[in-house]
This record gives sequence, C-alpha cells and structure tokens, in this order.
Amino acid sequence: MFPLTSDDSPLYTVEEDTQPESAIIVGVVTPDETRWDVRDHLNELEQLARTAGADVTDRVTQSRTSPDPATFIGSGKVKELKRLAGKRGSDLIIFDDDLAPVQVRNIEKEVSCKLLDRSGLILDIFANRAQTAAAKTQVELAQLDYTRSRLTRRWTHLSRQEGGIGTKGPGETQIETDRRLIDKRMAKLRDRLDKLDQQRQTQRKGRSSHTTVSLVGYTNAGKSTLMNALAGADVFSENRLFATLDATTRTVELDTNKEVLLSDTVGFIRKLPHRLIESFKSTLDEVRESDVLVHVVDVTHKRYEDHMAVVNETLRELDAGDKPTLVVFNKVDALEDRNLLRALRKEHPDAAFVSALRGIGLQTLKEKLLHVIEKDYVERVAYIPVTEPKAIARVHELANVVSEDYMYAENGTGPQAVARMHFRAAERNDERIAEMLDPWDDLRPKMEDEVASS
Repeated sequence: MFPLTSDDSPLYTVEEDTQPESAIIVGVVTPDETRWDVRDHLNELEQLARTAGADVTDRVTQSRTSPDPATFIGSGKVKELKRLAGKRGSDLIIFDDDLAPVQVRNIEKEVSCKLLDRSGLILDIFANRAQTAAAKTQVELAQLDYTRSRLTRRWTHLSRQEGGIGTKGPGETQIETDRRLIDKRMAKLRDRLDKLDQQRQTQRKGRSSHTTVSLVGYTNAGKSTLMNALAGADVFSENRLFATLDATTRTVELDTNKEVLLSDTVGFIRKLPHRLIESFKSTLDEVRESDVLVHVVDVTHKRYEDHMAVVNETLRELDAGDKPTLVVFNKVDALEDRNLLRALRKEHPDAAFVSALRGIGLQTLKEKLLHVIEKDYVERVAYIPVTEPKAIARVHELANVVSEDYMYAENGTGPQAVARMHFRAAERNDERIAEMLDPWDDLRPKMEDEVASS
C-alpha cells in the first residue's frame, strides 16, 4: 500500500497479483464454542479466503479458556505457526477473529508472512467486489477506519527507528502524519456519502407511493438469483460470498395491477464488521425503510438456523427487527433430507419454499408476500367530486379500489356528481389519501345519509 497526496485519489492503492496466495487459517476453541462450531466457522473462513483469491493449505486450531492478550493463541502456538508457514511457504495467515494491534505486531515479529484477521479479509473482499461509486466510497471509508485503528509505533511507512523514551522520533512522526492523512480522507469520503445518501433519499421519495420490499439473508443464500427470477432482472449473481454489495431495485408484479418495488441488498454474515455496517448505512437504509422484508434462507446449509439467527440479530442492530417479514427457504430442489423439508413446513407454516434457480414455488411466494403486505391494510370509503379527476386517479394509484360507483349530492346550487370509492390501502398511503380528501370531508355525512335512505 502506498499513500497518495491527491485529495481526489484513494489514500491507498493495492498492487494486484494474479497468482493466488497460499494461506493458513487459524481458529480458537473457547469454552463458549465447541470444536464442531470452530470447524464450521473455519469452513466459512475458507470460503471467504477463496472468495478473496487465496488457496488455503492448512488449518490451525488452539484451545484456550480465553484469548492470549499478547498473541491471541499463545507464544507456543505462534512458534508452531511459524514453522508451518515456513514449511508450506505460506504468503498469508488469516485469523477467524479480530486481532488487537498489539497482537498483530507480536505475531508478525515471529512469522515472516502477511497477517489478516476476519474483518480485514471481509474488507478486502468488499474492496474487490465494489463496482459503483457508492460501494467503492463506502468500502474505502471502512478500510481507512480499520487501518487507522491499527497504526502503532512500529508503523513502517518510512522508518522503523524509535526515538527517545518511545514517544518521539521519525517513526512516531510518520504515524501522526498518516493519521492526519487518513482523517482528512475519511472526512472527504463522509461528505461524499452524505451527498449520495441525499440522492438515494430523493429516489425513495419518488417511489414512496409503492410498497417496498427488501431481500435480506445470509450471504450466498440466493437473494440475487431470487431477484432475477421474480423480476426478470439481470442482477449479478454468483456462487460466492458477497456477490452483491449495492442495493438494486426492480418492479415485481405480485397480482393483476399489484406491483411492489423489490430491492436486493448486501448479504449478512457472522461477525460482520461494525465499521462496514456504519459505512454501508445508505445501502442498508433500503432495509430500514422497507415496508416488508423477505428473509431468504439457504435450506441446504447445515447451519441454516445459525444463519437465520445472525440475520435476525443484524436486523435488530439496524432497528428493522420488527418489520413484517416473510421467510423464504431457498434451494429446496437440492435438499436431500425430505424429512427436514416436511418438518420445516410444519414449523414454519407461513414460510415459502422455493428454488430460485429452477423457478419452483415462485407463484406461491408471490401469494404469501401479497398476504403479508395486505395484512395491515386499512379499508374505507371515500367520496370525491367527479370534477376532481386527479384525486380519483390518485386513489387508484395509492390503493386497491374494491368498488367505484357514482352518485349525486345536493350542494346548494344543484346536484353534484360524486364518486363513491371503496378501497383498501397500506397505512402510510391511507394517511396520504385522508390528507388529500380533507377538502371534501363535508360530503361524507350527506352521501352516507343518501346511501342509508336508498
């Protein structure tokens, strides 16, 4: 990584290497987790490493009552790790947990290859996957926040020399210089994200009359594939973690004259770095501001229940845990245990069971989603003069009109033609309709008397 001086250029650039790096992954077994848990966590870490472009040659585990403050895995295990890395010629060592700066420094003293923790690896994947200006800006901000917290007095940008008692000298001066550069760049990125967020809010206002639905789920659950199947879209999908970083929105028709706006969002994962959640605020706002969530679950994964728990916990962190949610178990065509499928149908009677790849169960999914959307609809009758065609058209736009007929009311100067509209609408749209109909509230008692007398 090399610092740049231009305010409009990324503070760091990364030299790409087409040759895959050789990696060793490391996990720690604590009293809170079993060896089986750690094994599954390392399986996921290996997937992350492959997504980043590394070949995992070995796994190292260590049992401890608590992580070692100095080296996380203990000095003896670090020496063992050093011997293994030397034997394999490893380029990279990846820890499944986040390491403190002092732990990184102490381990790097012993081993002679690059060191990454889980957050650093996920950030690297996000950096490689980012395509749009918004995603690139969000990732760079998260990376700089991550890097800043790991600057130490052995920061080697210009010099390893330490001065005085350990508080002055070229090494320390360079740290302060780089911190200022990072802080300046982060402030610039935050301003850029604020502008992008304003653009997103303007876009949301333009579609505020529509019901909005967001796809959420563990990474690689099949959200983008489901999006493509429902909307006939061309959202990028791949059998890898974090294939989608940007929120993509498409129109989906659930029933005749009943459309929703469906958004595909970034996948969640165990121990998703908090700095990523903060940086991707504008993207995750799609989740916060949606009317309904569709929680996509990869039913073929043996830890699907843990994945569901991670997603639900992340939604609570985003203040979206109480939103109406439809659970969708995906990839049912690849599920070998049919008994599990029967048990899930019994345990989750309101869920949908689909294969997004093969188009199985999509019509049922649409019906169940429509049921969730309409569960809290408000039903009422409105009276609008026929001389107000824009208002009548607006009711059709914001609500499902059950029936519409025309009547006459006496307005003092003669009969007045009035449209009687029986409709059902989402609560937020009902409030807009009620506000729009305020000028004709005096028609209601007259018309209701007319209806009663007839």
